[in-house]
Amino acid sequence: MSVLFLFLSMRVLLIILILSTHGFAQSPILGKWTTVDDNSGKPRSVVEIVEKGPLVFGRIIKLYPDPGEEPDPICDKCPEDDERFKKKVIGLEIIRNMKWSNQELSEGNILDPESGKIYRCSMWLEGENLMVRGYWGPFFRTQTWKKVN
Repeated sequence: MSVLFLFLSMRVLLIILILSTHGFAQSPILGKWTTVDDNSGKPRSVVEIVEKGPLVFGRIIKLYPDPGEEPDPICDKCPEDDERFKKKVIGLEIIRNMKWSNQELSEGNILDPESGKIYRCSMWLEGENLMVRGYWGPFFRTQTWKKVN
């Protein structure tokens, strides 16, 4: 009976250890990030990046519109065959199907709701900043996003 108890105790301990280390393994990439306009340097939105199973997604949860801009516009420039077409920008999933590769995310895509273009994407941390790179063919552009405190 004591061997069975020891065996069961070890299994329970192993399960607890596995579950508790998952929380420690959570990437600092996950969470809320402020996007910054390339030209003005002003904040444009807050994107929340979350894990769904093995993949990572991001959704706009807040906008910082300029005076006179619509506070929650629709994505009228999104591709018409995309389910995000004509949807409100707040709540819009702009980052999709990103996969972990070491401490970086790649192989997914990112939507620019202002232009409606969808780019291949990769993301990584540099210090406290999130570097977000969108690729269009051989060309790319990298933005620096700031962590929301």
